[in-house]
Amino acid sequence: MLQFDEETTRVLEDAYQGADISRRRRANFDALQPQPGDRILDLGCGNGLLTLELARTVGPAGHVTGLDASPDMLAAARQRLQGRANTTLTESDAASLPFEPESFDKAVSVQVFEYITSRRPVLRALHQVLKPDGRLVIGDIHFDTFAWHSDNAARMQRFLDIWDNHLADRTVPARLPEELRDSGFTLEAMHPVTICDTSLRPDGLAAMMIRLIRAYAVESGATDADDAAAWAQEQEELAAEGRFFFSLTHFVCSARRV
Repeated sequence: MLQFDEETTRVLEDAYQGADISRRRRANFDALQPQPGDRILDLGCGNGLLTLELARTVGPAGHVTGLDASPDMLAAARQRLQGRANTTLTESDAASLPFEPESFDKAVSVQVFEYITSRRPVLRALHQVLKPDGRLVIGDIHFDTFAWHSDNAARMQRFLDIWDNHLADRTVPARLPEELRDSGFTLEAMHPVTICDTSLRPDGLAAMMIRLIRAYAVESGATDADDAAAWAQEQEELAAEGRFFFSLTHFVCSARRV
């Protein structure tokens, strides 16, 4: 697990609430179509931002359960959800959901499936806990859509290859339709949400990823601190010169339990 200093933690928090990630989160929220009284599972709830937004919508007659395998993330979510009686947080693995069959009207999972090696067991577990005709929304990035400018293309590709090592699968959106059908779901829609940054916005996804990739490259032993610093510094310089370009696409997949 990456360890973050105070400054990096602040950058990440700004990014999670910044325009790029908020738009991505909203696209998944809209696809889920939450209604008052719904019982919703937020699988991989992280720091609880989406959990909180869903809790506001379902109201006191509904309930949102956030599930995550990280105690640190759940601690952040617990603080964010203080006083929300219509929420519950659970620490668990995604493939062994500790819920009764047909417990939820809807389920959502954002930026989680790309870290799961065996997705079908998780999809089957979701099928079991959803009610018949229950809606499932999964949002993940297809990393073949990554376009990130650098004057040192070989170095940039090397760092992107390093970052790939922290994923279980970089092409989840392309694989989901078949996996959903095999797990008892009907695919309804697949919507792209493209993030494009030409200025290196302080609250943007690119700024967050520069921090994360730089830290991961060093902590994983893939390169040294000087190499990683030079890679990150070039992006700052490109932005100062008006030559920064970063783009990738997140896909929102909507399905229903058969």
